[in-house]
Parts: sequence; C-alpha cells; structure tokens
Amino acid sequence: MTALRTVPADSILSLDAYTLAQRIHSGELTSVAVTQAFLDRIAEVDGDLHAFLHVGAEDALATARQVDEDIAAGKGPASPLAGVPIALKDVFTTTDAPTTCASKILEGYVPQYDATVTRKLREAGIPILGKTNMDEFAMGSSTENSAFGPTLNPWDKERTPGGSGGGSAAALASYEAPLAIGTDTGGSIRQPAALTATVGVKPTYGTVSRYGLVACASSLDQGGPCARTVLDTAMLHNIIAGHDEHDSTSLAVEIPDMVSAAVEGQEKDLSEVKVGVIKEFLTDEGCQPGVAESFQNAVETLEGLGAEIVEVSCPNFPHALAAYYLILPSEVSSNLARFDGMRYGLRVGDDGSHSAEEVMSLTRAAGFGKEVKRRIIIGTYALSAGYYDAYYGQAQKVRTLIAQDFQKAYEKVDVLISPTTPQTAFKLGERVDDPVSMYLFDLYTLPLNLAGMCGMSVPAGVASDSGMPVGLQIMAPALEDARLYRVGAAFEKARGPIGE
Repeated sequence: MTALRTVPADSILSLDAYTLAQRIHSGELTSVAVTQAFLDRIAEVDGDLHAFLHVGAEDALATARQVDEDIAAGKGPASPLAGVPIALKDVFTTTDAPTTCASKILEGYVPQYDATVTRKLREAGIPILGKTNMDEFAMGSSTENSAFGPTLNPWDKERTPGGSGGGSAAALASYEAPLAIGTDTGGSIRQPAALTATVGVKPTYGTVSRYGLVACASSLDQGGPCARTVLDTAMLHNIIAGHDEHDSTSLAVEIPDMVSAAVEGQEKDLSEVKVGVIKEFLTDEGCQPGVAESFQNAVETLEGLGAEIVEVSCPNFPHALAAYYLILPSEVSSNLARFDGMRYGLRVGDDGSHSAEEVMSLTRAAGFGKEVKRRIIIGTYALSAGYYDAYYGQAQKVRTLIAQDFQKAYEKVDVLISPTTPQTAFKLGERVDDPVSMYLFDLYTLPLNLAGMCGMSVPAGVASDSGMPVGLQIMAPALEDARLYRVGAAFEKARGPIGE
C-alpha cells in the first residue's frame, strides 16, 4: 500500500464526486474547502507523481468562491457537479493557463480561446485544478513521450500509468482530483483507466465537441469523462456532451441521460442484456495470464447478474493495429503542419540569418519529440504520391470492415466486452525503444475508435501475477453510450471494492 493512492477514509479526498456535490449543494461543505483540500493534496504528492503540468490554484479557488456565493444567495448550483473540482488534460485550450500538449513546441503558450469542453466546465461551476500531463500531442501509450517528463503510476511508481492520458488517470488514482477529462484517439482514456483502477469513457465520436481540442488525428480523437466511479463519470459525461456548431463533426442528436442509465444499473440486474465476448481477443497469445483470469472472473460476475454471455467473432479486429498506424500518422502529418514556428509557440533560428523555410525546419526539429517525428514521417510517406492508394487507401478499407464487424456483432448482442489491455502496467523505460511493442499495448482499444463507437473501462480487479489493476472494456454501438453506464454500474456494484 502506498501513500500515493491512499487517503484517510473520513477525509474530503476520499469522497466520490456525487457525494461531494451533494454536501456542497446542501451547505455541509464549501466548494472552497473541497478545492483547497485537493490543491493541498497536489502539493503533497505531485512532486513525486508528476500528474500535473500546470496547477491553477487561484483560478480554481475563484470558481469555488463563486459557487459558494451562489448557493448562499439561494441561486442554486449551476450544475449537478457545481463546486466539485476537476483535472483537465493539457490538450484542451484554456485562456487562463498554458496549453502545451506536453510539447516543447508549445511550451508556455496560452491560447486566445477556450475549448468547448473547457467552456462547459466553467459554465457548470466546476473548478479546474490544472492541466494534466500526457504523451506529446496525445501520441503514446505510457505518458513517457511528454517533453516535461513522465507521470508515475500511483499503484507502483516504477510503472507507467498508461497513455496518452496518464496524467488525468494518475490524478484520480492518487486522490489529487475527484474528476478528470481525457481524450481517446486509440485508447488514451480507457487504457490509463485500466492501468490505474479508475473509470474512463470514450463517447461516441461526434457527441463531445472537439472544438479547442488540439488535434492529433481528427477522425479518431474524442474527449471524454474520467472518474473513480461509474456514476461520477456519467454525471460528467452529461455536462460535456452535446452538439456544438463550432465543430463540423459534432452530431446534432439528442444525448441520453447517462446518470439515469448508471442509476438503473445500480438498481437492476442484467437479466435482459446480451453480452458478447470477442473470440479473437480470447485467443490472443499476448494476453497476460493474470489479465485473462481477471477477465474470466468479470465474465462470471456479469453472468451472475443475469446477463446472457454470447461468443462473437470479429475477424477483422486483428488488422486494426496496422490500419490504425497508417490512418493516424497520416492525419498527424496533416494536423501538425500548422506548428511551423511562424505564428505561435517555439521559434528557432529567427536571427535574420535563416530563411523562413530554415526557421520552420529548425523549429520543428527542436520542438517535436522522437515519437511525434516518427508518426509525421510515417504519415507523410503514406500520403505521398504513389503510395496513397497502397497504404492510406487500403487502411480505410480495413476500417470499413472493422465497422462492419461491429455492426454484425451488435445484431446479436447489446454490448461487447474484452480486457481493456492485454497486459497490466509495464515498467517505465521498458518499451520506449520498441515502438511496435508499445503499439501492441492498445490492441484491444483501437477497433472502437476506427468505427467511431463508444466504450468504457471499469476496474475489473487486480492481476494475480503482477498485483496491478486490470480493466474490463465494455463497448456499445454508436449513440448507445447509456448502455455502457447501465452495464458498467451493475458490474461495479457486484464487483465490490478493488483490493489494496
């Protein structure tokens, strides 16, 4: 047991977001007291953990004071989570704090506008504690690609908390925040959640605005909620989801009430739910025995809740990794062309002796890290004349086949399940020189992003062979995010506390 993931049972820090909100809104606690408690916790442990790149104490406390004043004046809370603080991944623009994407090329950069997710948090009266660490431009699976140093896993400081959103997950697991926001391009919310025994949801693509989310791969990126319980995650999901006219990929659809679905899951069994187990992942030789054991226990728990377990085949899922690592780098190559040292951020060689082209080259060479450069090169090659059809075009065809696999599966079942990751958290430095091994860590999460559907990672237990957390991945059809909360909440309640 480590102090990074334990707090006194009777402290503010130990309370879930739902309980904190209830006590703040009733006047039993003040938002200022709650926010200060988490700021103190950050000051106490983040020197070791490095979950945050920026802490905005003054701004967070100012929001908290406003919430307390509104409640005292009888105005009522601005939202069900008003007054409950949050950690925000440093890929969302913020006008009052740097947005660096954990890259030297944006070090110190303060945007001129708030992301839609940022704005919604402010309007909801949620104090933003700070910006969390991540893999540079959300490219990575371990948060080791951050230009400002890695985040450590609160369960074992020698191991990764996952990536790219390791900072947000680690902040939750170490009780530095009760809520967090992440982004998921190929598993960057779900995978860190699995490795830290927290809950993370990748919403249906287009249901949470990407306006102000600094793009990695535009057809894959999706912001989403993170917390320590399914209900808390549902409450946050309700706040950040919805159509946004500033985002051309935003869907103009009615968003169901995720909280109602989570409450239903807590109150009812799963006797009318068909759960699909993906055959191709069951036979994966790369799956750690302790992960496979925990997953089987989770299947038995769901069966005990009355769910019908059905084995389904998704034959094209094994090809998702190859397709993803052509599509994503191609979009990265296009999106990151804007970071050229001309308009904002780092500028190298601007001494009058270099041409504009040379300044761009020097800036990008100095500002981008190794993994970002690798993906830009791969993507540029895949999009080049003579190779576009052979690589990028073929990858998009595989993407269609994967989406069809999902559609066929959902004709038979309501949700699909798998382990979130094939292994538990690996040691820092273990895979940094082996990109393929690092990429394989996201094998189970990638297909969902390619298809634009929704998924959740909820803690499944602790692996018997490593003592580290295992995540259960729950997947549902596009726009059926409520199913995740229904099944996730039922499983969470039946599972009980995760072992220390």
